[in-house]
Amino acid sequence: MGVVITDDANQVLLTEEIPFDYHKIRSRGMIEETQELQKDFGSATVHEYNFEGTSIACCEAQVYENIHISSDFMEPLVMLLFMEQGDITTTLGGISDNFRFSTQEHNLMFSPAQTETIAVKKQRDIHFLGLSFTPARFLELAENNGRVLDGLANNVAGNKSVTLADKYNPRITPRMKMVMEEVRQCKFQGGLKKLFLQSKAMELLALQCEQMEATQSSGTPLRSKITPQDVEKLYYARDLVIQHVQQPLSLEELSRKAGLNEFKLKSGFKAIFDNTVFGYLNDHRLELARELIQGGDLPMSLIAEQAGYSSPQHFSTAFRKKFGISPGKVRG
Repeated sequence: MGVVITDDANQVLLTEEIPFDYHKIRSRGMIEETQELQKDFGSATVHEYNFEGTSIACCEAQVYENIHISSDFMEPLVMLLFMEQGDITTTLGGISDNFRFSTQEHNLMFSPAQTETIAVKKQRDIHFLGLSFTPARFLELAENNGRVLDGLANNVAGNKSVTLADKYNPRITPRMKMVMEEVRQCKFQGGLKKLFLQSKAMELLALQCEQMEATQSSGTPLRSKITPQDVEKLYYARDLVIQHVQQPLSLEELSRKAGLNEFKLKSGFKAIFDNTVFGYLNDHRLELARELIQGGDLPMSLIAEQAGYSSPQHFSTAFRKKFGISPGKVRG
């Protein structure tokens, strides 16, 4: 597999022949690796686990300028992406020319095409979990396991492009977040670690399909009535919400800046991000706070302030309500 990274002026920043060893993903025992990249345009750390047709990759990255990543593959894989924090746009042959993943979104993709390009804007603290299955392993898991998996498996078996959800990505659920955290915090070793991670990979796949089956059975339209222009405005509104964590914009200010009336803003935000504007703001504040707690020794009062809370007491109450644990116990 070759990788080429360029900037907005199409100047090559990095070229590497990365021989993705497909024997690793088929290994009966687990192969665990950590890869680190430190360049002028960005940095990344990837923890990867490969075993029995399954690959799990936990990635953290910082990007200091807009970059474009082109890669080619020796053979296709069924790929699940859980974008915990960040914003990327991918082009995968046979699926979409502009398949955008933003914070707290996920999807499943399969394409027989052997090339992919990813556009990554300048941003900090990208976090995502990638999960891949060989087609053979995915078909084993999908057999007789529900309408959604059957539909996906028919396409994979026929070597046809398919996604879990068309046009728009579903939101990451609280249970998905919990499973991803369990993967990162796994304390098992050896065969038990492989068994544990194998169960978590299957659980994430099951949670994706369960969410899609629930959506389909409820008859809820998947944001099909929102125009592409309004989708872009809603993403811009979401970005404004994130930028103004400490001093939130009112709905009136937000709708004016995004170019949407308040009704479209509220209904569209709920449809695209599966949350209200202020619900999304609150979730983002608390996720930010948790990262600050886990990442250093800042005083709780300063963390509360940076997350936009008027007092440490208000912050502590909101944190406990969301995560079921006090901020102090997260730090340990």
